[in-house]
Amino acid sequence: MASTGVNVLRWSALAGGVFYGFSHQRTITATQKADHIKHEYEKKQSLINQAKAEYAKTHKPVAASTDDVVTDVNSPQFDLEKFLTKVAKENP
Repeated sequence: MASTGVNVLRWSALAGGVFYGFSHQRTITATQKADHIKHEYEKKQSLINQAKAEYAKTHKPVAASTDDVVTDVNSPQFDLEKFLTKVAKENP
């Protein structure tokens, strides 16, 4: 039969091992949870960026026309024929 001191040492080692295992498992779980949250955030962010890019493609602002059509009717360079041609091209 083992002495009392040896039994105390054995039980203390067992309790220490259980405590270490519990704390180590909590650390692993917390790390995995943080990685999962980070992954979900990055996934959502990439979807948001993709949606912004698609929206920008579909809603492009009208580019400034390169032709020199004066749209101010009070201007001396105003040409009605050029203006009507431009409007017809823009609105088929």
